[in-house]
Amino acid sequence: MENMNMMRGEIALNMSAEKAWEVFTSNDKLSKVDPLMLSSAEYIQGDGSPGSLRLFKLGPALQNFVKESVQKIEKVEAGRCLAYQVVDGQLHEMYDPYRVTFSFTPVVGKETEQCTVEWKAEFMPLSPETPPPEKAKDAALGFLKSFEKSEVCN
Repeated sequence: MENMNMMRGEIALNMSAEKAWEVFTSNDKLSKVDPLMLSSAEYIQGDGSPGSLRLFKLGPALQNFVKESVQKIEKVEAGRCLAYQVVDGQLHEMYDPYRVTFSFTPVVGKETEQCTVEWKAEFMPLSPETPPPEKAKDAALGFLKSFEKSEVCN
């Protein structure tokens, strides 16, 4: 297989990595963070462990880009990182494979107040005209930043 393309981004959050992880892995909490960006998250198979399928239905702010995404969980390091491959939805129609890893890292000395979240995508465009997933990166990081303003995170 040819070399995968890779893209990274990260964002600093004013909350503990533990709290950000708790929200990120809870479908109930995640669905309440910013309904304009993500209207719902649910496991359609499994419980969040590797092999589980998670359906994201995106909100009106992102519907012109992606309406939904089915993710197959590949790796989970509790409190630290979650990796999945998109197996259905609009991103899957643009890239195959499309793998994303979210990593949550406490800020040294401020572990209870701040963390850094890294978003990393490995992808192969299905067409030479398909641009890199900048919009997906911006949406993911913007959504994570909205954790700070959400009541479910406080």
